Amino acid sequence: MKIFDDIWEGTQVPTTPAFKVDISEDEAAFHIEAEMPGLKKEDISLGIEEDVLTIKGEREKETDEKSKNYHRVERTYGSYSRSFNLGELIDQENIEASFDNGILHVRLPKAQEIRKNKEIAIK
Repeated sequence: MKIFDDIWEGTQVPTTPAFKVDISEDEAAFHIEAEMPGLKKEDISLGIEEDVLTIKGEREKETDEKSKNYHRVERTYGSYSRSFNLGELIDQENIEASFDNGILHVRLPKAQEIRKNKEIAIK
């Protein structure tokens, strides 16, 4: 599996409507920016289970507009979820997230490189 592959991408599994994300990288970290317009910080959850990062959000439909006759409804309501594989490249203990103006910013610091070879002194 590749890092940041969407775990449901390319499957025939029916999924809930998802939000758009941009994933970028600099020397120190990977960055995910998720568009989540109309949500409040309290409507969003972020978690990791078995090296899979899951971003969830929920938008409830307003119920106080019973007297309106809608001609078109394009906004979606309900639960939204995207999950991404992280792998060993991420320092999971130091992930940071912030939410501003409808955009969730997640900073995923890179883990220190694990050395796979070592010279051993002979005594």
